[in-house]
Amino acid sequence: MKSSYVLRFSILVSLIIIYSCTPKVTEPIATETPKPKITVPPKEGASPCTKWTDVQNTEGIKTAHVLYRDFLKQKQFTEAIPYWEKAYNAAPAADGFRDYHFLDGVKIFEHLLDNETNPAKKEEHINRIFGLYDEAAKCYQDKASLYKGLKAFKMYYKFPEKSSQKEKYNLFKEVIDADKEKTADFVINPFTALLLEQITTDGITIEEGRKYAQQIFKIVDHGTKNCKNTKECDRWELVKGYSPARLEELEGIENFYPCSYYQEKYTKEYEANPSDCETIELVYSRLKWGKCPASDALLMKLKPEIDRCFPPEVVSGPSTAGPSCAQLLREANYTESISCYEGKADGNPDSERAANYYLTIAKIYYAHLKKFSKARKYARKALEKKPGWGKAHLLIGKLYASSGPLCGPGTGFDSQVVTWVAIDEWNKAKRDPETAAEASRLISKYQQYMPNKEDIFIRSIKVGDTFTVKCWINQSTKVRTP
Repeated sequence: MKSSYVLRFSILVSLIIIYSCTPKVTEPIATETPKPKITVPPKEGASPCTKWTDVQNTEGIKTAHVLYRDFLKQKQFTEAIPYWEKAYNAAPAADGFRDYHFLDGVKIFEHLLDNETNPAKKEEHINRIFGLYDEAAKCYQDKASLYKGLKAFKMYYKFPEKSSQKEKYNLFKEVIDADKEKTADFVINPFTALLLEQITTDGITIEEGRKYAQQIFKIVDHGTKNCKNTKECDRWELVKGYSPARLEELEGIENFYPCSYYQEKYTKEYEANPSDCETIELVYSRLKWGKCPASDALLMKLKPEIDRCFPPEVVSGPSTAGPSCAQLLREANYTESISCYEGKADGNPDSERAANYYLTIAKIYYAHLKKFSKARKYARKALEKKPGWGKAHLLIGKLYASSGPLCGPGTGFDSQVVTWVAIDEWNKAKRDPETAAEASRLISKYQQYMPNKEDIFIRSIKVGDTFTVKCWINQSTKVRTP
């Protein structure tokens, strides 16, 4: 009896101790002052457009966002679309710092476009793609030039019929005006092509063309020097292989580039081959074409070299004749020198002399005026006077090999096919002992740039097939691989 009492007492004490150590969650708190609701201000720099923090069903919108992006990663577009629509319609700016709803929307509508056959629906999808880029530019204004650039890029390559060339040019120009030397690499090649087109068709003034040509040189230089990784640097190398080569075509327009352009470019050519008379003549003429002053250091250095390489013609007795064709050429009077040489060639009974005059005209069009079709025309005239002449075939091959950026993007199949017709010409030049060594060197150099087996396979052509290289060339050849 006593032990039972002791046991019950011990249990009671234990319960009291346990109760005293347990948080008193049942205590009334009604007498406490209510705490004010804290509203977290939006992060600095957030998009002004509707975000998921601005709507009531925040968690539901976040969930839709996560789900559609997971489906997109698996390329399950049908499953992704309803969730994307929910996320985009409720909160187009997502969290205010990520543009996923716009750019993912572009992917979705491009997928729908690729699988649509109804013309009206296709038109709707294209308009929606352009609209998403426009909306992104408004909601993420710090990246507006990026979205404009992407839109212009799609307009140029994927939907060229949806806008005029001038409209594409103007949109790209807005990007370059905004980003200047930091312009994205994907903008430069299409803008360069459009710039040349606008200049040569008088769509813009020479002054505007000069401004943006010089800007492109700066952008390419900045991009190649400041790229941060291999992938980025490779893209800039592609740009560097196309854009500057295309801009060289503008050298044929008198007064387009200033003296400084020719000094920088052609000084390097002279320094690489300072004793070669053809190089000396080219550099001297280019500096004169660029309106460099007579006091220019390199011009002064080249003047006695010109006289050494090309001594003035000795005329017996008094003469009232004007400057010779060669003098006109050296002084960069290209139109007059062409007329002079053509006058000497046409009807000349000496086929050898006539061939040389025609080839000189071809070189003027190639090296100075950058008119490849004209250059080939006169090289072929030279071949009519002197069939099988290696020098003429060498030049035509160089015209073709230089046309990669003109006939394609500067790399890839469309640009590489020019090597086939170039090598055809150099193989003809190999038959002439005078040019055999140079022709072999050029063939060895350019064979590696021919389209490879994969390139021709995916186009359903094979080695040995007849293939026509289009562009200005329009020449048939045989398919080959390196």
